Amino acid sequence: MAKSAWAAFPHDPSRFAYSGDALKKAWAKLHAGDWEPWPDEKRAQALLKAAGSAAPSGVDAKTLAGSLQEAWRAFHRGDFQAAFEAGEQLGPAGASVAVKALGVHATHLVEGDAEKLRRFERGAQIAEAAVEALPGEANSHYRHAFALGRYSQGLSIAKALKQGIAGKVRDALDNALELAPKHAEAHTAMALYHAEIIGKVGGMIGGLTYGAKAAEAEAHIKKALALTPASPVAHIEYGNLLMLLHGERKEDAAAAAYEKAAAIEPLDAMEALDAAYARGQLE
Repeated sequence: MAKSAWAAFPHDPSRFAYSGDALKKAWAKLHAGDWEPWPDEKRAQALLKAAGSAAPSGVDAKTLAGSLQEAWRAFHRGDFQAAFEAGEQLGPAGASVAVKALGVHATHLVEGDAEKLRRFERGAQIAEAAVEALPGEANSHYRHAFALGRYSQGLSIAKALKQGIAGKVRDALDNALELAPKHAEAHTAMALYHAEIIGKVGGMIGGLTYGAKAAEAEAHIKKALALTPASPVAHIEYGNLLMLLHGERKEDAAAAAYEKAAAIEPLDAMEALDAAYARGQLE
């Protein structure tokens, strides 16, 4: 991707530098939503072994651990391009950070619909390769669902349904939650899966054809909020879910959810962008 195509993080990145040991100390809070394991040498060695022939050539566990930690530092401070490029170079072992960086940047900082679509499609391709190489990783499946879901939002309903994207997203989320039952972001995504289908095709067709249920949407978003009450995106998506399922009848409750998201002190660049988005929804 062209370097000039990456819009800069519009806030002060020094707030989220996490240099040295600071990243490890903050890791559990930073990744409460996606359950990404801390990438130390033991973790890196496990990734190399699991990836087999798809592992980055000429890279040992120590080097991989250092590269992943630097990629995640770049992500958390808002240098999404550096995070993406570092992760992409590592193949499936770096797919989690690569797809997350690409997706967050495209969601918040890419304006053109065609460019957004292209990026989410690329993210889905990277994640699909990770699923093939590292099927035992919850985030291989979750990142695939995330990128596919965002990609489908840029298509017409007819085209998305024709490509069978809904089923692929559901399968990927089922796999992620089977591997990591407390994966809050996967619960959030599953909630939106149900709500968006109902919002697009209605409750009867959505239920009969795709198994989409309003009760399931509510259950998954409540689980996500219980697991990550300090996550801006969980509150944002709760507000979005209320509007999808209930429209103007739940407008006040949705606004309250956005207010909660906007008031949360962000831990990293992603949360800063999420909180800013929530504030924009209230204006």
